Amino acid sequence: MNGPEIHVEFAPGLALFVASRRRGGPTALTTDGVASLGHVVESTGVPLTEVGALVVNGREVPVSYVPAAGDRVTVREVERPQQVPGAPLRFLLDVHLGTLARRLRLLGVDTAYESTDIGDPTLATRSATEKRVMLSRDRGLLHRRELWAGAFVHSTSPEDQLRDILDRFRPELRPWTRCTACNGLLREATKEQVADRLKSGTERSYDVFAQCEDCGRAYWKGAHHDQLESIVERALAEFSGN
Repeated sequence: MNGPEIHVEFAPGLALFVASRRRGGPTALTTDGVASLGHVVESTGVPLTEVGALVVNGREVPVSYVPAAGDRVTVREVERPQQVPGAPLRFLLDVHLGTLARRLRLLGVDTAYESTDIGDPTLATRSATEKRVMLSRDRGLLHRRELWAGAFVHSTSPEDQLRDILDRFRPELRPWTRCTACNGLLREATKEQVADRLKSGTERSYDVFAQCEDCGRAYWKGAHHDQLESIVERALAEFSGN
């Protein structure tokens, strides 16, 4: 770029995305005099999904604003809880976030998930078509223009990932209402209704069941229930009702 010079300062939480030489204070950037501020910010490595307010010379501006010479820009983080207008809050996760997808479904959050790598263009298009918030650790994916909305998942720990997403978006929690395998809704079922899906030991030991309306998978309070219950209890204690 060979045009007006501006000075940009990024919020500390955006440092992960910004080249090290641009961290720690205002950075001089040369623009082309035509590109929008949103484009200039993205060119530094920061996905717009992670950007909150853009403030120029003390005044908030839209991403379409074209910077002028001498502008002093502050790039803020997304405010929490983040509001996602225009559709019911629901998510789409890429192939690397399977555990997070299952935990969100356990909590009753509408969560689509691709267990195979279908490619960034297809994921971005699905986000737009179904109006789902794309969750990913792939920064390139979050830069795609087709995305309806998105968010970077910071941690590699499923527990921390879940807490971060619940804190950022505060979705309504309705535990035990969705299939963790396919995201379908669960309904109560009798032992007879799910008998063909049970092993003999399970059939003898349990009497209370649920079944997915979409894939037919049967659920009961089995050996891992206490572990799942602890995940649900922690989430409800911290995030329910907010």
